[in-house]
Amino acid sequence: MRAFVITGPGHGAVQDVDPPSPAPGQVVVDVERAGVCGTDMEFFTGHMAYLRTGEARYPVRIGHEWCGVVARSGDEASAAWVGQRVIGDTMLGCGRCRRCLGGRQHLCAERFEIGIRGGWPGALAEQLLVPASALHALPAGIGPVTGALVEPGGNALRAVRAALARPAQTGPAQTGAGQRLLVMGPGTIGLLAAQIARSLGAEVHLLGRDEPSLRFARDVGLGHTWLRDTLPGLPFDAVLDASTAAGLPSLAAEIVEPGGRVAYIGLSAEPSPLDTRTLVLKDITATGVLSASGGLAETISLYASGAVDPRPIVAATVGLDDVAEVLAGHRPPDWGGAPKIHVDPRC
Repeated sequence: MRAFVITGPGHGAVQDVDPPSPAPGQVVVDVERAGVCGTDMEFFTGHMAYLRTGEARYPVRIGHEWCGVVARSGDEASAAWVGQRVIGDTMLGCGRCRRCLGGRQHLCAERFEIGIRGGWPGALAEQLLVPASALHALPAGIGPVTGALVEPGGNALRAVRAALARPAQTGPAQTGAGQRLLVMGPGTIGLLAAQIARSLGAEVHLLGRDEPSLRFARDVGLGHTWLRDTLPGLPFDAVLDASTAAGLPSLAAEIVEPGGRVAYIGLSAEPSPLDTRTLVLKDITATGVLSASGGLAETISLYASGAVDPRPIVAATVGLDDVAEVLAGHRPPDWGGAPKIHVDPRC
């Protein structure tokens, strides 16, 4: 089958590779659509942290945001999935350790991350091998574009939940109604987080690096958009940092209201200092969010209900032969300002 393979910094191409063969408990998915993520671009540039720690090494077959149809199974127990349209969790724990048994497989020390960690091949290929236990069925109303946005949506949802959670004495934890949230970073995760928070009743504001980065946000209905020097002195009940800027984590803690919450999901390429005295003296709750695990099912429901429509954030869909140019930063002007690029391996 055809798959996109990164062989080293700045080097990647489509190769003919052996198709996956499912073991018991595994299925093979015919990939309909896969998203290109910032993590994929870091593998292409060589800046991905896992390359330095040894948790990943070249060659790498990227792609962890995907949807498709189950083509075959490795045993009778997983055969019921055949023919179903699905997405799947990126994080594959060992299933035996304390973290896995406690429902935190995304933190398993021995985990695979599809297309990222441990050498598990990713979805920028015609077919993908996945444990049946990682699958989530897609309802008929969710097409390939929306399906491939469930994984980033799950990340955004978990970050929103962390930012908008309230202690029981101040209101229901499951709603954002009446809260003012500042989202830092108008990329894929930031835009999805803003849409999700708005669907939960929050007043959403968005902080961008420059005017072009905010223009698209306004095009999709996010009216409260700001640059650093225009950010109003409003009381923000919560701040969600979805940026890659090293200085914004500390700014988030400075801006949020005393007693507020900060959710961190963005990662800088360099250390991002945060003075814990700010957290203590303002009684701030700060939460880090890793992965969409635990947020996938609810994201599917949000998309299926129409409460959140993520499709406008996709600028273009390309074939496998175009992936190297996308990873190198090639972006035709007619793609506009939407941040996400999708790949259809069947093209």
